Amino acid sequence: MKNELEPDFSKGLLTTVVTDSQTKEVLMVAWMNEESYRRTLESGQTWFWSRSRQELWHKGATSGNLQDVVEMTLDCDLDTLLVSVIPHGPACHTGHQSCFFNPVLGGK
Repeated sequence: MKNELEPDFSKGLLTTVVTDSQTKEVLMVAWMNEESYRRTLESGQTWFWSRSRQELWHKGATSGNLQDVVEMTLDCDLDTLLVSVIPHGPACHTGHQSCFFNPVLGGK
């Protein structure tokens, strides 16, 4: 059964946090507009809005590192999305599994 909740796009892009469905590791943060949100729901793979290129972006379409969506959850304000995925390779364009590998405080 589909949830009747819809994201609030009235303030612009939806902050989207992507996690690995098995390890729960945060892989990346990206942005969705209404079109990328709809394409993600329809295709079962992540689509985002690239702020730098100003275009839709199918994650992994070029690299092969696709992300299959397992679950999508909105926050209490309906303006941030948590997407749990099965990753088919690194999430980061640098080749790291996660985009979060630069320790600032208390890191390894």
